[in-house]
Amino acid sequence: MFREESGRAVATLIRVLGDFDLAEDAVADAFVTALERWPRDGVPRNPGAWITTTARNRAIDRIRRRRVGEQKVERLGQDGATADGADASDTAATAIARVDGGARLDMDDRLRLIFTCCHPALAMDARVALTLRTLGGLTTPEIARAFLLPEPTLAQRLVRAKRKIREAGIPYRVPPDEVLPERLDGVLHVLYLVFNEGYAATSGDALIRRELSAEAIRLGRLLALLMPDEPEALGLLALMLLHDARRDARTADGRLVLLEDQDRGLWDAPAIAEGRGLLDRALRMRQPGAYQLQAAIAALHDEAASAAETDWRQIVGLYDQLLGLAPSPVVALNRAVAVALSGERERGAAGLVVGLALVDALAGELASYSYLHAARAELLRRLDRRTEARTAYAHALELTANEPERAFLRDRAAALG
Repeated sequence: MFREESGRAVATLIRVLGDFDLAEDAVADAFVTALERWPRDGVPRNPGAWITTTARNRAIDRIRRRRVGEQKVERLGQDGATADGADASDTAATAIARVDGGARLDMDDRLRLIFTCCHPALAMDARVALTLRTLGGLTTPEIARAFLLPEPTLAQRLVRAKRKIREAGIPYRVPPDEVLPERLDGVLHVLYLVFNEGYAATSGDALIRRELSAEAIRLGRLLALLMPDEPEALGLLALMLLHDARRDARTADGRLVLLEDQDRGLWDAPAIAEGRGLLDRALRMRQPGAYQLQAAIAALHDEAASAAETDWRQIVGLYDQLLGLAPSPVVALNRAVAVALSGERERGAAGLVVGLALVDALAGELASYSYLHAARAELLRRLDRRTEARTAYAHALELTANEPERAFLRDRAAALG
């Protein structure tokens, strides 16, 4: 309930109060009250409305205790909050519908909060932390553990982010049309960063941090609900679902399993079907974007009955389009690997050599990127150039902080003798 409803209630109170900390504290108070009352009185028929209304009452109490903010008290009172002792289930829902305009304004509040948390004036690490804290309902210790940070460090990021919002006068609103595409890209990037850190952790003892991937998908669903006509929002949600569908097959006994070696029977078929449906819906809008193209590549992998049946030629074509839309050395590396594997199927070793040359051409730009050296090692291994492959695996090991990936690279190198 906290995961689902806290962001909704915080968003509503921030609109009324203009104060992140007071809104969060009041919502926390409301959940404490729920823990005290619901076991005794039963869960209300509309728990979310009960939480929001009770949080408003708690905010009024806090403001009154500080003997400030009479104007805020008046605004909150006008929103029709029920008395503390009442069963808030039905009366709260009626009051919120009457004053706030119902579900539409509730959705608008959350959309405003997403764009505020992901404002470009905030540092990227602050955007991620604030989004997970206010919209995701993750506690400060949970976020700190997920990113392997000391709790005080993460707490300071949140404090600085809220101070920046207050001092810089960052508006609590959905951006105007002329800057919306650019700002939406920033929101999507934050969610994608959270998902990637959960899907392939950059450091630590676990390859996958499921709580982060799950939270990114939940927030992606929320964004797709709030902005159903934005194809890239649908594309990102599709991409996350199509990747996350392979989660249970990506490790075995704590060891990393490559895509081509995974047990496809462990893949989540409903998640693949949902991701494919979202992708089709986005593509019908005929506004191609980077997340849609990446989702299309993931779909081709997921729909192949076996690794041998992967349509590498089509994947290369999609990477060509992606390079045109969002050029980057990492995209070029992924394309180079796809060229190598497509070429291997059609021309054997000669095809691998072509792909390897493309990988080598990126070595300068991606010298500190572990996956370049790992990809190069794999291609060299397939070509039976063992000494060079061992050297490439060693370079990848030097640059990798995730322990399951390090164990995989060590095993791969050892197998070469």
